[in-house]
Amino acid sequence: MNISLNWLSTHLDLSGKSIPELDDLLTFAGVEVEGIVTKGISTDKIVVAKIIEAVQHPNADRLKVTQVDAGEGTLRQIVCGAQNYQVGDKVPCALPGAALPGGFTIGEAVMRKVESRGMLCASSEIGLPPGEDGLLILPADAEIGKPVREMFESDVLLELEVTPNRPDLLSHRGMARELATLLKTPLRPLEIPARATAPAAGGDVRVDAPAACPLYTVVRISGVTVKDSPPWLQQRLEAIGLRPINNIVDVSNFILHELGQPLHAFDAAKLAGGIVVRHAADGETFTALDESTHILTTDDLLIADENGAALALGGVMGGLDSGVTASTTDILLESAWFTPPGIRRTSRRTALSSDSSYRFERGVDPEGVLAASHLAVKLILATAGGSAEETTLVAGQAPVLTRPVTLDQAKLDQLMGGSISLTDAGAILTRLGLTKLAVATWQVPSFRADLQRHIDLVEEVARVHGLDQVPSRFQATFVPASPVDAAYDADMVLRRRLAALGLHECQTIKLIADGQLGDALPLRPLQDGDLIRVKLPLSEDHAVMRPSIVPGLVASAVRNVHQQAKSLRFFEMGRVFRNAGGGKARDQESETLALLLSGPTGPAGWAATGRTTDLYDLKGVLISLLGGREIQLSPRERDGFVLAADIKSGEQNIGVFARLAPSRERELDLGHPVYVAELDLAKLRKLLGSIDHVTDLPQFPGSTRDAAMELPVGTPNADIEAVIRKCAEPLLVSAECFDLFTDPTGVKLSADRKSVAYRFYYRASDRTLTTEQVDAAHRKVLDTLVAKLGVKFR
Repeated sequence: MNISLNWLSTHLDLSGKSIPELDDLLTFAGVEVEGIVTKGISTDKIVVAKIIEAVQHPNADRLKVTQVDAGEGTLRQIVCGAQNYQVGDKVPCALPGAALPGGFTIGEAVMRKVESRGMLCASSEIGLPPGEDGLLILPADAEIGKPVREMFESDVLLELEVTPNRPDLLSHRGMARELATLLKTPLRPLEIPARATAPAAGGDVRVDAPAACPLYTVVRISGVTVKDSPPWLQQRLEAIGLRPINNIVDVSNFILHELGQPLHAFDAAKLAGGIVVRHAADGETFTALDESTHILTTDDLLIADENGAALALGGVMGGLDSGVTASTTDILLESAWFTPPGIRRTSRRTALSSDSSYRFERGVDPEGVLAASHLAVKLILATAGGSAEETTLVAGQAPVLTRPVTLDQAKLDQLMGGSISLTDAGAILTRLGLTKLAVATWQVPSFRADLQRHIDLVEEVARVHGLDQVPSRFQATFVPASPVDAAYDADMVLRRRLAALGLHECQTIKLIADGQLGDALPLRPLQDGDLIRVKLPLSEDHAVMRPSIVPGLVASAVRNVHQQAKSLRFFEMGRVFRNAGGGKARDQESETLALLLSGPTGPAGWAATGRTTDLYDLKGVLISLLGGREIQLSPRERDGFVLAADIKSGEQNIGVFARLAPSRERELDLGHPVYVAELDLAKLRKLLGSIDHVTDLPQFPGSTRDAAMELPVGTPNADIEAVIRKCAEPLLVSAECFDLFTDPTGVKLSADRKSVAYRFYYRASDRTLTTEQVDAAHRKVLDTLVAKLGVKFR
């Protein structure tokens, strides 16, 4: 919300208060200041100067050297490139030290070997609206040396973020009331004319939905002239970023930002009979002011005429066919109170949002409905002429949203640490608009419906008194570590390791499209009914709760490739969702870690062309991630993927590995193979939390033996590793594959066979092994391979 400081100053005296002081005051009171924009001239170092002399610059054709009188008693030399002035003109002169918009500070300089002690300015250079090309020519009677800011109106715009429980602050009057409380400054009285009211007859106003609209008022104004608003009104609206439209609409916008009460004006000539406030019929259509058409439900509130024509979507937006135009002469001015939940539902469902709906869905002051109408009638008569009916028609009554609240002194002392007396607390509540009824009971004003409990009053006292005034009584209390802390610590260890390995963390949305399900790589394959679908998705791209993180990483990879990224190394931690047992049990949430690698492993250079990422790079990342623990990839087919495998650490299955199908890679314009993995985060945390055993460095040498074995081409390497591991030979330290040979032609080796070469490393911790001992251990391993896999050694 935008607040104009000039507008705010019409409600209270802010003289002597700097912008930083107001910023701090509002921030510590719970009103976030998101931005401060200065409009106009902000410094006194831009003064009126008279050009006494202007001669050609000796070293530049387009520059002149001027002598100006800035009221300093001596002439000031300034180099200027403008062409629209004459000797004798008065112009703005920025003296050294003047801060101009954009963070530019004027200083003394030498331009083409000629000294320049300041700057002669155009209007746009000093914060004024752009004018003619060149210098800003000031009036001939302008006083030399006078700060130019005194000749033009300046303003400061505060961009504020108001919490949803404080709708009373969504106006200049409400913000002024808040500042008056914080500054202990009296609030200037608001002159609202008194007008007679009368119950609306059924033919004039009929409310058929009293629960959705407890109070509806309308007044007829005849003989108005729709035209441009007077300058003061236009300036008020422009100051907060609104575009003036015409005097009738501008008055309603002014009242909204002045008092926080939305109004709406109907062209009376476009109505058939009186006004009917009703719920829409199911499937009824409505065309809004922005020319968008909406199909309504019975939950939506309509303002209609007796013929049933929809005039406005109550509390949200006016209709296209009932608005005020240049030919309008008679208007009906609406001021009402609508139930917030209904306005919120309609606004969300129709995607219609306005300043009015923003306030109605948070709740406006019920007692301010008539006051806003009365002030608007006064302003419309002043700006558009005409005459208003003597009485304002009222249907229903203002709801009572507040009640007396008791302030517990003992609780106040306990929570405030005895830093404030009951008398001072009472003074704060009085400044906030509350009225004391009894010893400790306070009547809450109608505009503060958020004050319902004792603690609400204490919070207001603390906020105004200042939390920095509440003494600190305790140091930080020891809290034992919890499983949540342990999980967080483990996740941070994983993040740091992955970042050190060159991976970038992603954060993707937990909702995916149906078209992304083919990229899902859940820890357990999906069954029918496992997917959890969103009942009313915002879009087709957010229709399914993700069963796997991989689809989000694949989408991120596509976006990065479209931005010319080459090497893709991503990871993400998060929740995944699925029905348990094919939808026959309750929904499940679990946490997983997903990885994606693709593209070159390093930048290409003149000395090397680089290498493309392969499955061993991803396996290496997994091994490094788990602190060097052994990782096995156990082949397992997955739909939509190739080279799919389960990831195991020891005998425990901890995740899934795969490569995207080449057809899918081509479909997504991914120029390199894409390798992905998804791991069970709970199991990773346990592995990280286990004890790492340290062994002494070996004191005795080891010995290696190589063996080339022939076996069927379809035998996976994982089977070989499993047999070697189960052999449990105590002298065998490690075994690694270093060569693979196949011959599709069948000349050197049968086409259905392959040759795999392994290097075995043997060592004892207490002695140097003899050749016979190494050979015996090696023979045991080879015999086990023959017995289990039927291999032949070459």
